[in-house]
Amino acid sequence: MRILLIHAEKFRFKVRERALRNAPDIDDKVREGSAENALVVFTAIEECDIDSVDYLSKIVSDIIDVARKVGARSIVLYPYAHLSSNLARPDKALLIFERLREILENAARREGLAFLWAPFGYYKSFEISCIGHPLSELSRTYVPERAVAREERVEVPSLYVIVTPGGEVYDAREYRFSESERDLEVLVRKEVLKEELKGGEEPRYLMYCKKFGLEWEPMSDIGHMRYGPEATIIYDLVEKYSWKVATRLGIPIFRIRGTNMFKLSCRPIAEHAKLFGERMYTLESDNETLVLRYAACFQQFSMVKDWVLSYRNLPFGVLEIADSYRYEQPGETVLCFRVRKFTMPDLHIFTRDLEEAKNMCLRVHSIIFDEIRKLGLDYVSLYNVTEDFYNDHIEFLRTLAKMEGKPILVRIMKEKKYYWVLNAEYHIVDELERPREIATMQIDVGNAQRFGIKYRTAEGEDRYPVIIHTALIGSVERYIYALLQKAAIDEKRGRVPRLPTWICPIQVRVIPVSRELIEYSEKIVNTLLENGIRSDLDDREESVSKKIREAEKSWIPYIVVIGREEVEKNVLTVRVRGSKELRKVSLEELIRTIKEETKDYPTTDITLPKRLTERPQYRVVI
Repeated sequence: MRILLIHAEKFRFKVRERALRNAPDIDDKVREGSAENALVVFTAIEECDIDSVDYLSKIVSDIIDVARKVGARSIVLYPYAHLSSNLARPDKALLIFERLREILENAARREGLAFLWAPFGYYKSFEISCIGHPLSELSRTYVPERAVAREERVEVPSLYVIVTPGGEVYDAREYRFSESERDLEVLVRKEVLKEELKGGEEPRYLMYCKKFGLEWEPMSDIGHMRYGPEATIIYDLVEKYSWKVATRLGIPIFRIRGTNMFKLSCRPIAEHAKLFGERMYTLESDNETLVLRYAACFQQFSMVKDWVLSYRNLPFGVLEIADSYRYEQPGETVLCFRVRKFTMPDLHIFTRDLEEAKNMCLRVHSIIFDEIRKLGLDYVSLYNVTEDFYNDHIEFLRTLAKMEGKPILVRIMKEKKYYWVLNAEYHIVDELERPREIATMQIDVGNAQRFGIKYRTAEGEDRYPVIIHTALIGSVERYIYALLQKAAIDEKRGRVPRLPTWICPIQVRVIPVSRELIEYSEKIVNTLLENGIRSDLDDREESVSKKIREAEKSWIPYIVVIGREEVEKNVLTVRVRGSKELRKVSLEELIRTIKEETKDYPTTDITLPKRLTERPQYRVVI
């Protein structure tokens, strides 16, 4: 940053017109101004400058020191790009200028000095009368020690405790785990003891990903996935299911859509992004730095701030199934689990106050556990909480542990840098005994004010709602990951791996034993399709045994073999995945069985040709 300090007998400025298209609107009161006996601080923000309180406070301290020495009675902050040829981009410069203005104004007031500032991004005329003593004209150049200085801050150590369903609290490092608490022990070893829990073998689920066409995209940067035809059916079903799960909360839910690019020149966006951290995608467009969103917060908050809300409207939820981007490090990307572009069914629930938020969290918590247990898995939980929340709401944590029916791990955060007071991470333990976070829940007490979201109370007062963030089933990719992990765990234990029938890309495959039966078999497929059951026909010139083996390798839950006997008796011979028996059933019975099995789950059309001879062979990259 470069500044030119002029001790002026008189200074006057007047705004003429907008210089930057995206310059913020200004009030009439700052369109012109004047000061006497003023230290005028002409300021140019450079590319190397950072939005750091420590860095800007040092600059302000020097300005105040000069003001004292020259005996100025006022300070004027004036943006002046002509001091440097290495200027920061306008959006970045605006953020830093506004932060500098805030810190300088507070410092000036403490010194009993008047403060005046000229707006950034406008053409202005000015008149100045320099007093003309030895200290009346000074220049300064400031360079931050390191542009990533905020990453070097030493974090205050956290305290980890275990809270049991009976309400007891133990130091996590000293807790004695029972045999049934193996998953909790794994989580404590990773989170508290910081042990590297490496599996030492290739996970089975990667083979399953290959089977269904879940792959890395080699023509993109690291960590981006692509979805083959079968994988796309799975993906679409999870998207639909995430909406269905959200409606179980029993409150109004509004589904929205929006953009995935937001301007860092908007202070709420910049402040939220700074709290999130460094793992963000950014791009430059029209003299703006844009951030690709890492969740649906930006779009939902930007929209809800424009709604007129009453206490009668709360609680309500807003859901967007949002493309999200996180710049994960190359060595950390994991197929389906840790990717750079993912899809988040991001739900935000707006509540009147913290007590209503806690009550709503109990409902959210119940659904989160219900959904993972439907898959035959269970969560082990980590609750990150601020120290104040822990001290004031320990009974709430005991209630959560009681609902889970097992001990929970609680991390007590001593720093006060978060927008949330509770951040819950729900982990499964995978086939290699590593904790993997799937679902989330947060109680947010900061973003309503940051984004200007208000509601009107019964007494006519404006209040900021408390917001719950949650991904009830995790991201689309992580929910698929959980499904595949369940199959991997089953196979490891000697069971037949499978997916739930509702999410299988093909639910029924019909195999005629001869070409003469293809037409008859196709009628069966058509009837199944008309009943919303994804079915196909293996009409290839292959042996029946090979067709059956390949259908089993594809994890198709129902394989129907059609021979002369089936045609004559008007029955179906059905192989059910996971069962060695052959069942003789009617077509109507098969339809009823599958509909009952997939009841309460979404359906989607088959997006593949129904005849296997019309499909290409896929080469996959893993």
